[in-house]
Amino acid sequence: MSGSALSQARCSMSGSVKLRVSPERCLFDDPLRLEVIGLIPGQEVSLRTELTDDDGESFTSLGRYRAGSGGELKLSRSPALEGGTFTGVEAEGPLWALEPRNGVRRMAKKDVRRPLTVRFSLHQEPAGDVLSTAVQERSFLREGVSRIPVREGRVRATLFIPPGPGPFPGIIDLYGTGGGLMEHRASLLANHGFVTMALAFYGYDDLPSHLGGLRLDYFGEALEFLKQQPKVKKQEIGIIGLSKGADLAITMATFLPGIKAVVSICGCNANTMAPLPCDGFVLPCLGFSPEKIKFTEAGIVDISESTCDPMDPAFQECLIPAERSSAAFLLLSGLDDKNWPSALYSKQFVARLKEHKKEVESYCYPGAGHLLEPPYFPLCKASYHKLLGMSMLWGGQLRAHAKAQEDAWKKILRFFSKQLKANTAAHSHL
Repeated sequence: MSGSALSQARCSMSGSVKLRVSPERCLFDDPLRLEVIGLIPGQEVSLRTELTDDDGESFTSLGRYRAGSGGELKLSRSPALEGGTFTGVEAEGPLWALEPRNGVRRMAKKDVRRPLTVRFSLHQEPAGDVLSTAVQERSFLREGVSRIPVREGRVRATLFIPPGPGPFPGIIDLYGTGGGLMEHRASLLANHGFVTMALAFYGYDDLPSHLGGLRLDYFGEALEFLKQQPKVKKQEIGIIGLSKGADLAITMATFLPGIKAVVSICGCNANTMAPLPCDGFVLPCLGFSPEKIKFTEAGIVDISESTCDPMDPAFQECLIPAERSSAAFLLLSGLDDKNWPSALYSKQFVARLKEHKKEVESYCYPGAGHLLEPPYFPLCKASYHKLLGMSMLWGGQLRAHAKAQEDAWKKILRFFSKQLKANTAAHSHL
């Protein structure tokens, strides 16, 4: 840009440049609509995005742009240039390209009652002067959704109930070996018309402090609690699980009655981590080879090759006999999963179910890692794992993983809507 044009651009800070994000408040899984007006044609600018999570950790992204002939930018049409954290026409790039400012971290959302605030700032290049700013609140609860802590019998959970008379389909939401109670995905599912129960199973409140304390009857008690809720369609129950939560979801559908639909995200077709006492028998767990653990140059543990193959004759009894289930299954996995080979496990699982003429859908995403979250969650390539006591590699390539999350979420909502006979059309916006 010439000196004259640069001078004009700096003068634009008087107020003619407007960075607009709409709406100012939306749900976290809503698309991003952002545009800029009032720039000099061809003016080079950078869009900086920042978000602070519930742990106080900062995540940032950077997009570099050149204004169009009318002095405008519209992220749905304007390509991001080289030199930022994303390139090309990417309307949601500022969100999915967010990276932790310090080290390897997983974005924390501990209180879904409070929205996350996303701050956008437009800067002149190369001077860096701020031309305009905007703020957007991205919420996890739409108006009218109830959040109810559950401490009933042994069950420790949070229940999310959509507004309206119901009844609604019910979903149990399970996460993995990080333990605790994670509510963000359950709250987003409730926004789409499902009574969703985020269920803790260890490392929370008075629950077992280790996976060896799990029993199937705990999950049966949780299932019965959900069925007894007045606004739940008792015959329309689904389960969604990620990682260890996925094999627990499959196990529940196999041995507990009344489950119609299961979503397994980067899961395994065998019981993992610890033997699981069931009604009258114990389901053994898949073996683990510590000598196959590797470390990256940064000292991050890579266990991707250390879990044994479920098809090894030595571990056949660990396989979950899901062909006994009457549920429909949706399997989602990533080819860059560094926790374990979830794509291979899905392939083995599909073969077993199809042999018994069971209903199953399976999708494997190139470049996707282990932690497939709802749309626009930042990629977490590695993070501290409480069970291991060190940072662990999860995998994922930035753009491919982001696109996988968007597509997987659509498939999850469509699958549950079909299998649980839900009407989600009126529940998709704030």
